Amino acid sequence: MSQDHPPHLGPMQLLAGYAQGIFPMARAADDPRLYWFNPPFRGILPVGGVHMSRSLRRSLARGGWTADAHPDFDRIVRHCADRPETWINAPLLQLYHRLHDSGHAQALAVYQDGALAGGIFGVTLGGAFFGESMFSTRTDGSKMALVWLSDHLSRCGFTLFDTQYLTPHLASMGGVEITREDYRARLAHALRQPADYHALPLRSAAELAAQGGYSAASAPSSSSTGAVSPSGPMPSPPSGSAVSGS
Repeated sequence: MSQDHPPHLGPMQLLAGYAQGIFPMARAADDPRLYWFNPPFRGILPVGGVHMSRSLRRSLARGGWTADAHPDFDRIVRHCADRPETWINAPLLQLYHRLHDSGHAQALAVYQDGALAGGIFGVTLGGAFFGESMFSTRTDGSKMALVWLSDHLSRCGFTLFDTQYLTPHLASMGGVEITREDYRARLAHALRQPADYHALPLRSAAELAAQGGYSAASAPSSSSTGAVSPSGPMPSPPSGSAVSGS
């Protein structure tokens, strides 16, 4: 149940929640309240091993694709929130901005022929990357962002790529669903890793295309039934404490 007078939620409290395996979401963009989520199953992607289809690899090899690990962070978040239904409200926009200023939130943008084609942003803590949202403005934009980001995280020392939920889109890229217990064990290990998102530059499109982007050894094993959560808007917040994001 939500509290009548929800407590203030700042960046450090937000990071403490991520470290415990929970994450915040809003019911809608116009609802200022935030809710903690702690689902029984979590989606994760293979670090350094996101699946790249043959068509995606061919598109990457043809040229025209570039990526930026240090784009305008707020612009990427706004693109992610620019949809008919979103869980990113004004308090979360402010919190992500403050986390980015403190070095705990990062974004990656991809471009096709110089035009923004897609992007993704997330929260970083130790060797864990908590993927928050992504978008596409061109075909394969978000897929290219996932491929580039997964490779970059692996090379920079990250060991966990959390997607919160598993959608058919993420499953097609090599994502799996694991139990809450398995997730917490992987999270505890990742938090002890000295990863650095800024340690290395991104690989070029040609280097990624040559690499292939996937190997069975890098794919995370699923400890659940392998069921895929429905695509579309995130589910309604569960019962639990509402928190203020101001």
